[in-house]
Amino acid sequence: MGSQPEYPALDSRPESVRQTPQELQDEQRRLRRLQIMVNMVMSVISQDLSLTVDEASEMVADTRRAALAMFPGKELAFDLLYKPRLQRLMRERFRIH
Repeated sequence: MGSQPEYPALDSRPESVRQTPQELQDEQRRLRRLQIMVNMVMSVISQDLSLTVDEASEMVADTRRAALAMFPGKELAFDLLYKPRLQRLMRERFRIH
């Protein structure tokens, strides 16, 4: 009686899996770096008229490799978040159907 009910923590991961504030800050920094990198690649692809489709494709592949180096095992996340944007840009820029 009189004691507060216990509510589950918002982060339901086991204690050993939870990120420290430093790890969370590092992850946020890597995510921001990835977002900047993707935006830069998209800018180059859309603005550099001398860029060939092969060069642009290699830039996209390099971006994916760099993303997976920063976030190992997150292929699905990259393919869901960034791949559609990059594919759409490639189709628009090079009129690929």
